[in-house]
Amino acid sequence: MIAYVDMFSGISGDMTLGALIDLGVPVDWLKEKLTGVLEGFQLKTSIVYEHHLKATDIVVYLIDEDNLSRNYKEIKALIKNSSLSEKVKKNSLLAFKKIARVESAIHGKDIETIHFHEIGGIDSIVDIIGSFLCVEYLGIKKVYASPIPLGSGFVTCSHGKIPVPVPATVAILKDIPVKPSDATTEIVTPTGAAIITTLASSFGGLPEMIIQKVGYGSGKRDTGSTLPNLLRIILGEESADQKENGTAIQKETIHVVKTNVDDMSPEISGFLMETLFENKALDVCYVPVQMKKNRPGIQIEVMCRKEDLDNIIHIILSQTTSIGVRYHECERFFLLREKVFVKTVFGKLQVKKITNPDNTVQFVPEYDVAKRIAIEKKIPLKDVYNQILSDTNSHIQPTGPNLLDRD
Repeated sequence: MIAYVDMFSGISGDMTLGALIDLGVPVDWLKEKLTGVLEGFQLKTSIVYEHHLKATDIVVYLIDEDNLSRNYKEIKALIKNSSLSEKVKKNSLLAFKKIARVESAIHGKDIETIHFHEIGGIDSIVDIIGSFLCVEYLGIKKVYASPIPLGSGFVTCSHGKIPVPVPATVAILKDIPVKPSDATTEIVTPTGAAIITTLASSFGGLPEMIIQKVGYGSGKRDTGSTLPNLLRIILGEESADQKENGTAIQKETIHVVKTNVDDMSPEISGFLMETLFENKALDVCYVPVQMKKNRPGIQIEVMCRKEDLDNIIHIILSQTTSIGVRYHECERFFLLREKVFVKTVFGKLQVKKITNPDNTVQFVPEYDVAKRIAIEKKIPLKDVYNQILSDTNSHIQPTGPNLLDRD
């Protein structure tokens, strides 16, 4: 079973939980499972209509007032000492770790003792753990997601008035495709961001699938948008093509932008490439070409997602001597990859973990990380690469995954 999370109006913890319950997860079952982790709450669901679309709204009621904000250490203990499955524990711990990391960095406090305030209350704990329980109940093995729309304006929290999207949400969504929306308030919460970045294997268009069910979860606030404040989750089976290709091979629609120039300083090329990558280009390459009047030139080719196309074209026309570009839409297949942290002789380092079509894995050092170490240690870059590869290869053994930490 696979799922596509359609975040046309953003995502929050209660919207995610509501949509999963709308797909058929029994509320009594969910309450029983969550009670094994913590007590002092009740769940209430109701059917609401947004723009005539039927959706499930869920509310977490506190039975007593002894449920103030918790710190990261306390939340980890709750999860680790519970009877949850290992998969639910792993995802829950990862989601809370994402939040703890960014909150720690933002507020300059120790990660273990930092309090979560709005996201450390019992309702957010229920939303996060409950969402992973529901995914397990529905038998969802893989999650795809749309690019994430972000709101604007300001919201008031325990720290005062802060801009939208709030700093924690922005930090959690690093390297994730986002886009603007007409919402004038917060539509992506840190809880929602942590859940979807933990679950989703890729962000883009709807995958090839055989649809079986659709669930809608309702948000609580007036977003000021022309769209209903709902989250849609589409549940189904992989298509025959996907099954043949194997789950490690991903597919998405991208755009390729090209232009030829023969009168531009080579110094601009380096700056242009850096700027394009900073603005979400997926790949940039320069190809030597022979142009009119037998002039040597270069063909600039850039890969990007649809939501970044206009900005990429603007950069090319602004930063180069080109007076026009051409582009086309195409499909690309790529191997599943994720950022992980691995223990090496140089300390805990970030590397790319790539899943091959036969589901074996390989690790690739990050260039910037290896470059930094080579400069600091005054050793050849190739030796740094070889050492990191040697250390990561040892983690492919049965005991290896315990040394890896997904980002």
